[in-house]
Amino acid sequence: MSGRDLEAAAARVVERTLGELPAEVREVAGRVAVHFERLPGPDVLAEGFEPDLLGLFSGDPLGSEDSAGQGAPPQIHLYIANLWDCCEGDMAAFRREVRVTFLHELGHFLGWDEDDLEARGLD
Repeated sequence: MSGRDLEAAAARVVERTLGELPAEVREVAGRVAVHFERLPGPDVLAEGFEPDLLGLFSGDPLGSEDSAGQGAPPQIHLYIANLWDCCEGDMAAFRREVRVTFLHELGHFLGWDEDDLEARGLD
């Protein structure tokens, strides 16, 4: 499966997942850019993340932006090659993992910590 095909499949999963969210969460989630990348870059790895990272939230969580609006823009990074490898080439598993990883990272944007995410089945 090509990277372009996987990215398109992941984008459809994210779009569908956004559509399933409650309206108030969907509106807030629209403030987060979602990037589909093949693998984590050297800058991410230099921060101590593992090379097999599936997704990453970066930027300021909701409500933590400074009053001047100078905070880092919120972004979700989904690492397509790692997601595909994790799912051993199974498209149904890939779609499920993209959904869970996206929701996990969206949870970080909402200010949830790892315990909150685990309680919601998003660990």
